[in-house]
Amino acid sequence: MVIGILAVQGAFIEHEKILQELGADTIQLRQKNDLDRHFDRLVLPGGESTVQGKLLKDLGMYGIIKEMIEDGMPVLGTCAGLILLAENISNDTRKYFQTLPVTVKRNAYGRQLGSFHYDGEIKGIGVFPMEFIRAPYIESVAGGVDVLAETDGKITAVKYKKQLGLAFHPELCGDYRLHKMFMEL
Repeated sequence: MVIGILAVQGAFIEHEKILQELGADTIQLRQKNDLDRHFDRLVLPGGESTVQGKLLKDLGMYGIIKEMIEDGMPVLGTCAGLILLAENISNDTRKYFQTLPVTVKRNAYGRQLGSFHYDGEIKGIGVFPMEFIRAPYIESVAGGVDVLAETDGKITAVKYKKQLGLAFHPELCGDYRLHKMFMEL
């Protein structure tokens, strides 16, 4: 299995190390011609969604990746990656891939000082350590979206078809179960 990891900005190295430890081959997707290489799955990491969205468009990667996701490529979007996937962003006029039928709120827990750790239940996994860093949360979901986790009444993890959207950073907690779930999509 080969997993492409968006590597234009953000926490991509941490995902790469985990996926390699789990036996996957990985490639970093930094420019348009990297998308010509074969990969079976895609990771959209945490970072800054506005920067990532701008770079995706400036580098000519946006349309190709959007089409891959729409064609059913399994994708894991964490934090900023969730924002890139979301159909709607309640507190921002920008829109990105719009392949995940949810509405998210950017920086919903405040600035960097609002970052926190939470041990919460994830459907199909059990208690999982979650790291929230300037995190979004999901305000609403459309039909067909499976809510996997809530944190203090806010939706923080969903699955839709072959898309996993997480408001937190599973790559920072030392628990690989969500990455395994992604590899099994």
